Amino acid sequence: MSGVIGVMRRTLLSCTSLVPGGIAGAGAVSLIDISPAWAAEPALAERLLQTFMNLSRQDLTALAMALGVLSFSVVAAILLMRTRIRAAANEQRLRAEIRDLQSEADRFRALLFVEPQILISWGAGEDRPQVSGDTALLLPQEPKQPLRVLAFGTWLLPEPALQMDHAVDALRNAGEGFLLNLVTSAGRTVEAMGRAIGGQAIVRIRDLGGLRRDLAEMTLRHNSLLAETEMLRAFAAAAPWPLWARGEDGNISFANAAYARATEAAHATDAIQRNLELLDSEDRIAMARALNDHATFTARLPIVIGGERRMHDIHALRTTGGSASIALDVSEATELRQALTRMADAHRRTLDQLSSGVAVFDGQRRLAFYNNSYRRLWDLDRPFLDGHPDNSSVLDRLRAARRLPEQPDFRAWKARLHEAYRANEAVKDVWYLPDGRALSIVTTPNPEGGVTYLFDDVTESLNLARRYDRLITVQRETLDSLTEAVAVFGSNGRAQLFNPAFARMWKLSPEALSQQPHIDTVEAWCKPLFDDNDAWQTIRRAVTGIDNRTSVPLKLERKDGSILDCMTMPLPDGATMLTFHDITDSENVERALRERNDALETADQMKIDFVHHVSYELRSPLTTIIGFAHLMNDPGTGPLTEKQAEYVNYITSSTDALLALTNNILDLATIDAGAMTLELGPVDVRKTIAAAAEGIQDRLTRDRIVLNVDVDPDIGNFIGDERRIVQVLYNLLANAANFSPPDAVITVSARRAEHNVRFAVMDEGPGISPDVKDKVFDWFESHANGSRHRGPGLGLSLVRSFVELHGGRVHFDSTTKSGTRVVCDFPLDQTAHRNAAE
Repeated sequence: MSGVIGVMRRTLLSCTSLVPGGIAGAGAVSLIDISPAWAAEPALAERLLQTFMNLSRQDLTALAMALGVLSFSVVAAILLMRTRIRAAANEQRLRAEIRDLQSEADRFRALLFVEPQILISWGAGEDRPQVSGDTALLLPQEPKQPLRVLAFGTWLLPEPALQMDHAVDALRNAGEGFLLNLVTSAGRTVEAMGRAIGGQAIVRIRDLGGLRRDLAEMTLRHNSLLAETEMLRAFAAAAPWPLWARGEDGNISFANAAYARATEAAHATDAIQRNLELLDSEDRIAMARALNDHATFTARLPIVIGGERRMHDIHALRTTGGSASIALDVSEATELRQALTRMADAHRRTLDQLSSGVAVFDGQRRLAFYNNSYRRLWDLDRPFLDGHPDNSSVLDRLRAARRLPEQPDFRAWKARLHEAYRANEAVKDVWYLPDGRALSIVTTPNPEGGVTYLFDDVTESLNLARRYDRLITVQRETLDSLTEAVAVFGSNGRAQLFNPAFARMWKLSPEALSQQPHIDTVEAWCKPLFDDNDAWQTIRRAVTGIDNRTSVPLKLERKDGSILDCMTMPLPDGATMLTFHDITDSENVERALRERNDALETADQMKIDFVHHVSYELRSPLTTIIGFAHLMNDPGTGPLTEKQAEYVNYITSSTDALLALTNNILDLATIDAGAMTLELGPVDVRKTIAAAAEGIQDRLTRDRIVLNVDVDPDIGNFIGDERRIVQVLYNLLANAANFSPPDAVITVSARRAEHNVRFAVMDEGPGISPDVKDKVFDWFESHANGSRHRGPGLGLSLVRSFVELHGGRVHFDSTTKSGTRVVCDFPLDQTAHRNAAE
């Protein structure tokens, strides 16, 4: 028993030995003190041991794991407590260091801001700076917005603000330091210093006061004076006029490049060292005397420069410690004055040649100049005018001679006329003289004083104006009497002229039109009757356009059913005339005729379509009949009686004629549809005529008709569709045989010209009456004209169609006295005809 207790005690002691330091608090003490209790209570120990011995292996395992977890928790709690103790000590040490650093930073800040200043710092890679200090120094209105300090233009003038921007950019980008003395917009003097320290860009702006401010202001003043001095010296050195200065000893102390060139020195320093003089000795003595007496000297003196004698205005001024002088070249001014004098003389001579009367009175109101037209206009004596009379004397003499307009109060009228001497602008007037003349007078005040009178005889002009007014009145009356509506719009787009017909046609008020409304306003007034925007846009473009001004015809169909013919006509003065003509009646007649024509064309097309359909439907059974007739007429099918053979021959001849008629109809239909194509090739004229004549040989023999063929021996060949030409000649010969009496003669001829081949067929029949000549080439037009012919009227239609398809022409020879002569012209070059058609 005691052994077991010992084992358990050792086990518990081994658990406590895991704790560093050996003691971990009250729990450890109680765990160690258990063994004496067990020793004092052997029964309890025995029961525990018995319980322990009765535990299974699984229970023992769970008990061991529980003891392990308990041991780990105890150890972790002990470690955590020790770590927290060390962290508390470290925190207390760091807080002490922070208090020391804050105290040191406060001392440095107090030392730094002991005077008014602003610090701006940018860290490495930072765009937003930190601003500290008294921002009210620069921004008294916005002290709570420190970043506004970076807007240098808000507290600096434009030039120093731009200088500050460049300096800050150079500091941040390249680390270049700067030191600037600036004057704010409020007049305060500040110093801006920039430095790169510890990877940061720092700008310090501080107010300058006391000696520092005085020094900064003196520095700014010194720099300004230096800049001004350099500018003046640079201007003096680059001036094109000779400039020089003398010291108290009378020697030259300064000279510019122009002075060196004038004195033929190598350079300005050479002129100063050699004391080269520009003026003669007498002129220098006179200048020195004048400077001693009056402190200034001005004279126009001749100076020889570069071997040329030129006039110069010399200006000298006595200064502290010497004098300064300048020489201005006035040769050109002298020449200009002489040229002005010559120009004035030429101007006087020119005025003397004018048809307008010109009189110039000076500031004392005396006649200074007159031309011959003025003397002739008023018929005044030359000695009187050469004596320079005053304006009042001239007017009194003209009034005495009754050459001035009659005035009820001549004195007041003359006083008003003399007001021109005090006027600033020219005055125009018209004088109606007692002798019937009308004078236009322009009174112009002269800049140097006095008045210029310009007289023009406008009698003829006024007469022309009266005649023009009469002409305008006649034109106005003519426009008002027109039934067409007329309106004229000026180049500004406003209505300048209109007649009553325009107001009536568009139902507008003449009073409103007399206010010269714009075309846009007129359009708005007219839109209730006609609201086609495209048409109105065309009219507006014609009225207000500048380029491509041409006449534009329009047809307007208004809502009231009327139709207007509109025309825009550009006028020479930039205006545009609009004319409107009511064509409602003629348009209705034209529409009725057009509808009737469409109906006729539709009926004609229906007829053609019916013919096409019937022709195709007839051809199939007709071919079958012809085939069976030929089969029955074939001896191989069996003998026929004489009567049967005669009937079969009748069937064959009738079906052949019907087939020919059907083929003609189909050919005409094909040509009419545009589907007919020619098989072009060489055409032998003689062979073609012989093939056509062979087709009518039976009719020639039956009626004892003689066929006369007249062909040129050297006619040769031409290009065409030989089969169609044979068909043309066959129809012409058949038509001639049908209309020729027995024992007649038919003549067919062929001639070759430069560009075509001409076929002609002449018969001795009754001829064609003039009233049907234009119809014989139409479909189904057949005229017996007293002959035995009763054909369908398709032969000549085919002739015309085939000839025109070749590019030729068919016509009747009107010179024939009797019979009929039909002429067909075929072109020699079918290629040229096809190219022209395409």
